[in-house]
Amino acid sequence: MTLQDIKSSIESMMFAFGEPLSAKKMANVLEVSLDEVKEAMADLLEEYSEDKKGIYIVEVNNSYQFATSKQNYEYVQRLCKYSHSKGLTKVGAEVLAIIAYKQPITKFQVDSIRGVKSDKPIQQLIDRELICVKGRLEQIGRPIIYGTTESFLKAFGLKTLKELPPIEEFVGSEVFLSGEFNESA
Repeated sequence: MTLQDIKSSIESMMFAFGEPLSAKKMANVLEVSLDEVKEAMADLLEEYSEDKKGIYIVEVNNSYQFATSKQNYEYVQRLCKYSHSKGLTKVGAEVLAIIAYKQPITKFQVDSIRGVKSDKPIQQLIDRELICVKGRLEQIGRPIIYGTTESFLKAFGLKTLKELPPIEEFVGSEVFLSGEFNESA
């Protein structure tokens, strides 16, 4: 592995990991020596400090992490305030899983599976563009049906819904699979 390959790999790992990453861990993952990682990190630290870039590398206790430049703090703060990419709550993840595996599905069906109302998490998932209205059922009341979006697939690294892991792999899936909820809205 060349020095450039090591540097490129380290940048990718730091970007994806999001937390301080030790030189030792990088060396283990890359299957290179600690000295090679230290040499690559010295180069990267110099490269990121020379250019007036929007990010730089923070070194603490022989661990490294990307950080945003102080001059851009105001813009990053604004972005985070309105960001749709914050983590899902447990309830949001639960509702999203139900919709992903049972779509198209009505809110009533989601509520029946969960045993509680799901108005707020459904709206939050719509706001985050992870689910959307797919249409209405042709029955009394014409209830809205929901399904996942392309943003959902992208967020979870899936090409299609067929790549979702089999529901049987999850603890408690027997309740989900039983179909005991009322199929009508």
